Amino acid sequence: MQLNHYNSNFKKQKHPITVLCDNVTNAPNIGSLFRTADAFGVDELIFCGSDIPLGKRMTKTSRSTEKYVNHRVEDAIETQINILKSNQYFLIALEISENSQPLTSFTLETKQPIALILGDENFGISEAVLKQVDAVVHINMFGNNSSMNVVQATSIALYEITKQLNS
Repeated sequence: MQLNHYNSNFKKQKHPITVLCDNVTNAPNIGSLFRTADAFGVDELIFCGSDIPLGKRMTKTSRSTEKYVNHRVEDAIETQINILKSNQYFLIALEISENSQPLTSFTLETKQPIALILGDENFGISEAVLKQVDAVVHINMFGNNSSMNVVQATSIALYEITKQLNS
């Protein structure tokens, strides 16, 4: 028999993870980020930017998860980074850069709450933000493309982070 959310025995669990989105503005991506945040028991989603579409196009992909995932919209990511740092968060940027390490070899060695930072769908995470984080991780890619959709990349990163938190 196939299991569903009524007959599966997954236990609800929250993780000390905040997902901080820098100018992620595609409504279907935002809706899918809500679903991903719910699936991995993320503590909070923070969308930074001036034009975050939380309307009807977003709810088509969120499947009502925006009703129970803590979230908020803020203007400047720099302010949010400063607040998270002052609250002792361990900041992880999901970005391929000269100094990034493969997610597969990243070991979480902290008991601090975690902030996973996601970049703009077209431009990624800015250099200014990358200079402020504790770790920069990337997902190894084996095809011709050097980037991945923000939601799929977030799902992979949260899978690895929550796996390490639960072990």
